[in-house]
Amino acid sequence: MKFKILKTKKDYRIALERFEEIFQAKPGSPESDEADILSLLIKEYEEKHYVIKAHNPLEAIKYRMEQQGLTNSDLAGILGFKSRVTDIFNKHRKLNLTMVRKLHTQLNIPLETLVKEY
Repeated sequence: MKFKILKTKKDYRIALERFEEIFQAKPGSPESDEADILSLLIKEYEEKHYVIKAHNPLEAIKYRMEQQGLTNSDLAGILGFKSRVTDIFNKHRKLNLTMVRKLHTQLNIPLETLVKEY
């Protein structure tokens, strides 16, 4: 496959289809290398065109959880404790820097969204 920056929905769709075909390629194979490159191109396109437009961090977290089919228990695995998740969603606890970093890294929520007041 010839690689190029994904600029249109058609480019994006074609890249996704190809990525799905080679997703489980044997590590070190040409298909595996191709999947690595496609994943970067797809990620770049998604970050540019599918931005989370949430009014506050809690909405962004809930939105991303819904997108990825995650439960509060899954989020507890990221943040540490289920009670912590409950406290955050009930606004009894604010997100701290460590939580913001984990949510950014593991759920790909933009930092500027996570640090907003709520």
